[in-house]
Amino acid sequence: MTVLRSFSLEGKVALVTGGAGLYGRQIAVALAQAGAATNMTTRNADQLEELEQSFAREGVAVSAHVLDQESEESILALKERIMARYGRIDVLVNNAVARTMTSWNDPLEAFDRSMRINATGMFAITRAFGDVMAEQGSGSIINIGSIQGMVGADGTLYKDMGFHGFVPDYFFHKGGMVNFTRFVASYYGPKNVRCNCLSPGGLASHRTPEKFIERYSERTLLGRMANDTDLMGSIVFLASDASAYVTGANLPVDGGYTAK
Repeated sequence: MTVLRSFSLEGKVALVTGGAGLYGRQIAVALAQAGAATNMTTRNADQLEELEQSFAREGVAVSAHVLDQESEESILALKERIMARYGRIDVLVNNAVARTMTSWNDPLEAFDRSMRINATGMFAITRAFGDVMAEQGSGSIINIGSIQGMVGADGTLYKDMGFHGFVPDYFFHKGGMVNFTRFVASYYGPKNVRCNCLSPGGLASHRTPEKFIERYSERTLLGRMANDTDLMGSIVFLASDASAYVTGANLPVDGGYTAK
């Protein structure tokens, strides 16, 4: 096999949780473009057809499924649908995240619900599909972390912005994800199932204030925020045989934010 061919995902089945957001969408497109039979999830059952059509307009086929990551019943039902359709799963991207808190002083129930979805739920879906991969003797699990799981919040970025980055559950979840990745890699390693974490930096959208983009960009080595394609190459690398000897790693894709 040539090195270029090792990046191909032809013949592989991939699942991306939370594929409708800024990160999830480009992840799903990248996997589909690389040749995988690609599936994504959303909490909104009314969006399934619309989401599939939106991916089709971008020239890729992506199947949409309903998933309530707070419910193990929903997770196991999704596993059964994927297995009934394809008979295997090769790539799981844990991208879905529920933002249930807005500040340090929110009620504890908000933090508790975040943990049920973002920690317990992620563990449940990783176990459900990871066990299938272990039986197959191959697979790649990719956890989508964040630079906010690697460093603390920088309050200077948010001065006079009207919003802030001090959201405790998100930092808690993304930080824990890095070491959970190492645990999963060690647990499934003997079965030839890999697990890695990809930690993106901030992604600019049409809603991001120009002043914030300017401040953030000054913090990075490349002088800019991420765009809607910057995760695609890294995702395909970690999903494919090109990274066959990479497991338990955390890959920052942040323009050098955490290196400065």
